Amino acid sequence: MSFLLPKLASKKEVDQAIKSVAERVLVLRFGRDEDLACLQLDDILAKTAHGLSKMAAIYLVDVNKVPVYTQYFDISYIPSTVFFFNGQHMKVDYGSPDHTKFVGSFKTKQDFIDLIEVIYRGAMRGKLIVRSPIDPKNVPKYDLLYQGI
Repeated sequence: MSFLLPKLASKKEVDQAIKSVAERVLVLRFGRDEDLACLQLDDILAKTAHGLSKMAAIYLVDVNKVPVYTQYFDISYIPSTVFFFNGQHMKVDYGSPDHTKFVGSFKTKQDFIDLIEVIYRGAMRGKLIVRSPIDPKNVPKYDLLYQGI
């Protein structure tokens, strides 16, 4: 389903998307088109993109083509999903140590829809961090690589 969503292939394109998407949540999925977990996530993103078009703009970013942002957001696990609103990086408390990105695929379309709604409403109120509406059982668990440094 990754062919249904727009792709950003350079740092310049990512920068332009961050600057130009206004009054909507910008969703950047970092990963690889051929990765199985990315394909699962892309399927959910593609199925919800039209319904969320007034609240969110969804783009795919290949980690190999934009290494600057892959390093900047510390993308060590793929897929990783990063959110912005009006050029501001939105953080989400998933109950995990990392609030900067969602790592892994969403279990259901509804989890993703609920998350976008919470981010959108929080951002419209001026919040930079929101609490995730996703059931903690549905949030993938992973270990931080640089824990305790």
